[in-house]
Amino acid sequence: MTARASPARYDAKLALPLAAFFAVFFLAPLAILVFVSLHTDPSMTALGLTQYAKFLLDPFSLSVLAGTLWVGVEVTALCLLLGFPLAWAYVRAPRWAQVAMIWVILLPLLTSVVVRTFAWIVILGRQGIVNATLLELGVVDGPLRLLYTEGGMVVALAQVQMPLMVLPLITALSRLDPNLLDASAALGAGYWRTFFKVVLPLTIPGIVAGCLLTYAAAITAFITQTLIGGGQLLYMPMYLYQQASTLNNWPFAAAISIIFLVAVLLAVSLFNSLGRLSKGHAQA
Repeated sequence: MTARASPARYDAKLALPLAAFFAVFFLAPLAILVFVSLHTDPSMTALGLTQYAKFLLDPFSLSVLAGTLWVGVEVTALCLLLGFPLAWAYVRAPRWAQVAMIWVILLPLLTSVVVRTFAWIVILGRQGIVNATLLELGVVDGPLRLLYTEGGMVVALAQVQMPLMVLPLITALSRLDPNLLDASAALGAGYWRTFFKVVLPLTIPGIVAGCLLTYAAAITAFITQTLIGGGQLLYMPMYLYQQASTLNNWPFAAAISIIFLVAVLLAVSLFNSLGRLSKGHAQA
């Protein structure tokens, strides 16, 4: 008598179409990119590690990489600071209010990134809404320089990427058992003690997921970085674009891409490691 196959088991051949798609549209272009980056000159006549040495030994290139990674940290921190209260308010709100709030949360995703970025140019400009309001209230004597600054770009990026932080937090907070909060209050814990001892540890998976999505999207946001930052702020996406399209130095642009990809993967791994450590500490 033959054993009946479990309905939960599937033939590995079913994954072949997805594997082929992944190989053709991801692995193959990545391999070509690595191959191009190994050429020592723009004419691509010789092979070597010259392009990687050129980037890693250049203080300016390293400063661009460090600045890009740091901007991602700033945007992620701001999104978490503003997104957690918003997600908490959504979970605690009545049903009719949740419908309105979710539309507000999803609105940036439903609008073109170009439209959103130009809206921020209008808001942050010398004659924009912020400066006009401050001048009308007499807070400042002259228009503030908000556009083409790192602070203005961080605020614009935070608004653009906010849904990527809020949605995972909403999912994590929705799974939180309300009885745990009542039990904590019954045992004499105050609001903040309950938050740090109960709510925060149980929402770490949502925080880590939101941080990963927001960070990866923020440091690769070419349009927002270029339009809000202007020509005075240079980050990795624009640096890569200049080398490839303006200077036609494809090997160096490919090397920048590979180095940037490795840096992003290391940052994502660091986020995952911190998430695991925090989760293990909370469980302990």
